[in-house]
Amino acid sequence: MTVKTMDALLVKKCFLSGAAAIQAKKEYINELNVFPVPDGDTGTNMTMTIQSAANEVAAIENPNMEDICKAISGGSLRGARGNSGVILSQLLRGFTKVIQKSEVIHVNTLVQGFEKAVDSAYKAVMKPKEGTILTVAKGGAVKAAKIAKECDDLVGFADKVIEEMRRVLNQTPEMLPVLKEAGVVDSGGEGLVTILEGMRDALMGKEIDYEQALQPATEGSAEVRGASAGGISTEEIKFGYCTEFIIQLDRGFSSTDESEMKKYLQGIGDSIVCVADEDIVKIHVHTNDPGLAIQKGLSYGELSRMKIDNMREEHNERVILSSQSQKETAGQTEKALQDQKQEQPRKEAGFISVSAGDGLSTIFKELGVDVVIEGGQTMNPSTEDILEAVSQVNADTVYVFPNNSNIILAANQAKALTEDKDIRVIPTKNIPQGINAMIHYMDGSSAEENEESMTEAIGQIKCGQVTYAVRDTSIDGKEIKQGDLMGLSDKTIETVGHDIQETTVELVRRLMEEETELVTLYYGKDVSEEEADRMAEAVSGLREDIEVEVEYGGQPIYYYFISLE
Repeated sequence: MTVKTMDALLVKKCFLSGAAAIQAKKEYINELNVFPVPDGDTGTNMTMTIQSAANEVAAIENPNMEDICKAISGGSLRGARGNSGVILSQLLRGFTKVIQKSEVIHVNTLVQGFEKAVDSAYKAVMKPKEGTILTVAKGGAVKAAKIAKECDDLVGFADKVIEEMRRVLNQTPEMLPVLKEAGVVDSGGEGLVTILEGMRDALMGKEIDYEQALQPATEGSAEVRGASAGGISTEEIKFGYCTEFIIQLDRGFSSTDESEMKKYLQGIGDSIVCVADEDIVKIHVHTNDPGLAIQKGLSYGELSRMKIDNMREEHNERVILSSQSQKETAGQTEKALQDQKQEQPRKEAGFISVSAGDGLSTIFKELGVDVVIEGGQTMNPSTEDILEAVSQVNADTVYVFPNNSNIILAANQAKALTEDKDIRVIPTKNIPQGINAMIHYMDGSSAEENEESMTEAIGQIKCGQVTYAVRDTSIDGKEIKQGDLMGLSDKTIETVGHDIQETTVELVRRLMEEETELVTLYYGKDVSEEEADRMAEAVSGLREDIEVEVEYGGQPIYYYFISLE
């Protein structure tokens, strides 16, 4: 079969066919992931990204090239999830920029589109790594340019380009040792080739089940909301007053003073924050006697920005509001939210955090986060989810904490698509980093100063996670079987075991440094409070001079998130 041009209708069919192809193969692509952690996987993220665009493309009844390109570019940008999804959206965005003004597409148009696609994708990644989807895309673009003059048949052209991309994909284990050790090719590259193979099928006139390309409207959306305490009774709130203030120091505040202040606050409450920055100290504590915290603060200087909230009263109000909102129609709820947003005066700074687990969401809310996007590890929020959260924050500057390395690109993409607010993405790769960054925000400092201090705060702690393996693999010299427990650092899998306590304690031991003073354990929904307390005792046994704090996180999948400072 010979095809020398593509019109808008054929482009639509090819795109939907590509989306259907990766949908059918997404689980296989997921299995290619090197790290066997139960996170949002490559196949799932790429599928949901392209399906977001496919929904818009399918809705165009009488397609022209410009409308199709807008749907592909806009839909994939807003629906992009995970690093692989963002890169795919940038490939599609670059490609559509070239073809959108064409009535029909020839081989030369495709060559220019491929080159622009690769250029856009490489620019979107701060530190491009070869042996990935980027390398596979570049291999296809180079091959396309070489054969353009000798091939005017789009089917034959597509065959040769895909063949070359498959060849490059098979070479990715030689470019990235971690792929070679695991015995797999790059999963993102496999996803890209799969999409192009599906497009070629439609180009050849094959019968395609286009319904596979479409995503149900309710599937895959992260929940964007303020942290709720609806499932907590007031009896479970041990300390009733959330107390915050700034100390304007009239004398020095040494590391000894800081330790003494923290120890004092621990004696009267929990959820303690004590951060010194030159001539000011930020204090946050949950206590039943705010006056004690205030008196202690006054011994160091004058107090400002004092704020005391009755958490039991706020909890009851939330429960009432939650009950009322469940009875409202969707339209009434939306109107109420809009009216509420209009009534609130615009503030200088607002905060958005990605979270997973009711306990962690509550922690972020208590630290001042305006909107929590519940998704995180197992469901990476899309660019559109982040944009929705941004729209809910009535502030000049909005700080975004992705709290996952696989969400940072989507957050940056949301930043690029926002014009009416100054978006500052703090590149937090996990929950403890997000908490520490939020703690280091200082009222009165400029956006630039806060961005710098919060970014620096990320590097001031070491972080770990404990979860289980979802597949067999070999990595960093470790043979891992499905179901094994893993202790993870930011860089690698530190330890593998079969007992949660042994694996967690060993992970902390490996992460601990001589200057480590505090270990915080955020325990997940599959860990009881009693088990977490026993874990704290075991960790305390590693060294006599360290403090161990336990916080309820409620996160799924991960037994513990760990912070060492």
